[in-house]
Amino acid sequence: MSASAKSRYFQLEEVVGCKWSVSVLRAIGEGVSRPGALERHIQGISTKVLSERLRKLTAYGLLDKQVYAEVPLRTEYELTTNGEKLVAIIAQIKQLDNEIGNSELI
Repeated sequence: MSASAKSRYFQLEEVVGCKWSVSVLRAIGEGVSRPGALERHIQGISTKVLSERLRKLTAYGLLDKQVYAEVPLRTEYELTTNGEKLVAIIAQIKQLDNEIGNSELI
């Protein structure tokens, strides 16, 4: 693996390795697009952590940020194509976890 590929992979680990990144991606995938709404939707996340996650997810190319020149300023986020792919993978992992959890009860 080239140094550039390693660097990109480590960036991915940093982005999705944070417990809040998955929650942010899933919420945006469910249609919650504004920072204030995200903060209310994701129980326990602080404004600081949410801002950091949104910045990193956008920088990594999983989210698009749209700022509207209104008073007050309105900011909305949406998944990019790659963000949609990752949310689909997260849903598959959640389904697998549910199946594993259910099979252990049998």
